[in-house]
Amino acid sequence: MSEPGVTPPVPLVPPVGSIGWVDLTVPDADAVRDFYSAVVGWLPTPLSMGEYADYLMQAPEAAAPQAGICHARGPNAGIPPVWLVYLVVADLDASLAACRSRGGEVLSGPRGAGGTARFAIIRDPAGAVCALHQP
Repeated sequence: MSEPGVTPPVPLVPPVGSIGWVDLTVPDADAVRDFYSAVVGWLPTPLSMGEYADYLMQAPEAAAPQAGICHARGPNAGIPPVWLVYLVVADLDASLAACRSRGGEVLSGPRGAGGTARFAIIRDPAGAVCALHQP
C-alpha cells in the first residue's frame, strides 16, 4: 500500500497474469504505422530487424512505447493481422502444456524475445489467438 499522493514505482517486469505488450503484424507495417500515427497520435520509433524495420509506437507524453507494429516477414510471416496481446506467465513450458491439455493449440514457438525472455503464440479452444510471454 502506498501513501496518499505517492505514486508507487512501475515494475520493470509486468506481473504474471497481466498484459505485458501488444503487437499488430501486417503485410505493410509502414502504411499501418502512418495510419495509427495520424489516427491515435502515436510516435513511431524504428526497430531494426536486419533488412527492414518494425516500429515501437508511443504516445507523445508516455515514458515508454505502448505497442508494436510489425511486418509479416521472417519469424512473423504466419501471424494473422490482429492486435496480439502478450499475456505474462511464470513458466512458459508449463503454460504451453496446460494449453495443449485443455484443448488449446500452440501456433508458433516457443522462441526467444531478447535476453532470457521467451514467448509462444497460442489458440484457445474457442479459437481466440494470443501470445504467452515469460520475461
